[in-house]
Amino acid sequence: MSGLFGQPSAAAGTNTMGDISKDVTLTAPPEDGISDLKFSPQSEHLAVASWDKKVRIYEINASGGSDGKALFEHEQPVLGCCWSKDGTKVVGAGADKAARMMDLSSGNTNTAQQVAAHDAPIRCARFVDIPQQQSQMLVTGSWDKTIKYWDLRQSTPVASVSCQERVYSLDVMNTLLVVGTADRYIDIINLSDPGKFYKTIQSPLKWQTRVVTCFNDGSGFAVGSVEGRCAIQYVEDKDSSANFSFKCHRSTPTGGQNANVYSVNAISFHPQHGTFSTAGSDGTFHFWDKDAKHRLKGYPEVGGPITATDFNRTGNIFAYSVSYDWSKGYAVNTPQTVNKVMLHAVTGDECKPRPKTGGRK
Repeated sequence: MSGLFGQPSAAAGTNTMGDISKDVTLTAPPEDGISDLKFSPQSEHLAVASWDKKVRIYEINASGGSDGKALFEHEQPVLGCCWSKDGTKVVGAGADKAARMMDLSSGNTNTAQQVAAHDAPIRCARFVDIPQQQSQMLVTGSWDKTIKYWDLRQSTPVASVSCQERVYSLDVMNTLLVVGTADRYIDIINLSDPGKFYKTIQSPLKWQTRVVTCFNDGSGFAVGSVEGRCAIQYVEDKDSSANFSFKCHRSTPTGGQNANVYSVNAISFHPQHGTFSTAGSDGTFHFWDKDAKHRLKGYPEVGGPITATDFNRTGNIFAYSVSYDWSKGYAVNTPQTVNKVMLHAVTGDECKPRPKTGGRK
């Protein structure tokens, strides 16, 4: 029996090295660095944000083929993107200090309206459900050191919250909103009271935060940093004994004494299993089981830094972008730098949690 992308659907076995030889390349990828990608929560559509100032929307079919369906532009590079819960709207967060939204339900495929503004580039955006609010709202995080909440029917923010430093990453799950800023601050907001911080902590990692991603149940989040390390952090103090960090995306050259340390650029949680991926500047990705504190699979180097990742809604496709991540400055970004999005079919036990000891045989 054949699975997605023509892959065998049998169990993956116990080999901890994964296979990327059958990964499929997205058709007509962006022309410059890829900053973010997100699957629709309702269909097999993928939004891709790029430094070429565009957000592209692709449709993915069961064989791994892809077709460009829509595109909209910013005035400057696009640093992030997100979908509304109903899958009808795509938002881009831009270095032009604006968030722009395309409503796909209107039949529009090439223009977007501005829905948010900041005093500095907007690094990230997410749709959020605020208790007692009838419609979804948009939250944006900016290098102007604020997050803002937007009712898409209004031109001014409903609320603005000042952070300690520039916003580098944010994520939301249920009523949990987590914001990672410069200087290693992590602000935690309970969306039942969205105008203030529920808790602020310093990152458990010693160096700059690159990404924060919420657990599927909203009880905590994972943090990735430039030092090749990932932290698992629960929100409530009663769960603090389960907090831990681990090294990843490091390599020791043959005969070398010092390890090469790479940034953790992206963390994504599997929508069904609750396991998660890390991906980094070393051009590799790995699947992990946080509860068993165990690496499930590691994958070979893909030909360049991985800048963004996401699972589709069922968890049977893992998308990753191969692109320059600016870790060595602008001069290293050349016209020959690869920019592509790859689709990896998740098969067998690749992302399944490790069986619990003492469970069923």
